[in-house]
Amino acid sequence: MRKSAKIILTLFLASCFVSVFSPALKAEIDSYACYMPSSGLKAQPGKISLVDSAWEYSYEFKAFDKLPVELSLDSRYIGIKKDEAVGVTLPAHLTGLGAGIQATLPFFKFNKTYFRMKVAPAFYGDDWDAHSSSFRLPVQSFLIYQPDDRWTFVAGIAVYPDFEREVLPILGFIYKANDRLTFNLVPKGPNISYVFSPCLTLFVEGGFSSSEFEVSRDSLEGAVLRYNQNYLGTGMKFKLNKYVDVSLSAGGAFNRYLKYRDGLGKAGLKDNLYTQLRIEIAR
Repeated sequence: MRKSAKIILTLFLASCFVSVFSPALKAEIDSYACYMPSSGLKAQPGKISLVDSAWEYSYEFKAFDKLPVELSLDSRYIGIKKDEAVGVTLPAHLTGLGAGIQATLPFFKFNKTYFRMKVAPAFYGDDWDAHSSSFRLPVQSFLIYQPDDRWTFVAGIAVYPDFEREVLPILGFIYKANDRLTFNLVPKGPNISYVFSPCLTLFVEGGFSSSEFEVSRDSLEGAVLRYNQNYLGTGMKFKLNKYVDVSLSAGGAFNRYLKYRDGLGKAGLKDNLYTQLRIEIAR
């Protein structure tokens, strides 16, 4: 096992140990696997299929018995399978290894307003080794305003140093129309959900994914490959018990491409279908 993987595994096991023996902590595991079958390329020969999977382990506690703090560990794997007709050199997989710390505190003396910041150091590459050149330090900071139990407004910015797009806005809201219908329109996983029964929730999901990875291309080390796609679909969430939720969803993926930042290679993927399985475990 590579050294970086051993470090991540050690941190993961240590976090599990802390959460198990600290009842005050709120722990959660969120994992998914998304499959996109083979599809043709735009203005190019060949076909490419993708498997995008990830997991995140997080736990939340209150520092000094007042300040909510969340620590997390996460990993991402994107498998790329292309046929021989594809003329662009692409790695067989893309990988991400990261951690995060997030804190939420009152925003001065503004009523029902909070400030949240998250720092998420990570390595983005094409193997499980932690190369210093593939290290990135994304930072998110935003305000949360909750005028009542139904409405939550979010506004801020996300900064991605060394990425092609270094600054992105964070803007959205959550509206609980009633006990069954919720509009969760924030940048991370926007969705509209309807609680059909205590064990079944129906939802519509959408959003975009845009990530950059440092990869080896032919004899060149340190080439930056960008993976981009938008998606829109629908699904069902099943509550197996008070700790475990399982979601199944399917829909369309569009505006898809794998592109090198230096402009020396791009694979524009045609619109395609996706199917996704997600498992959430929380206590």
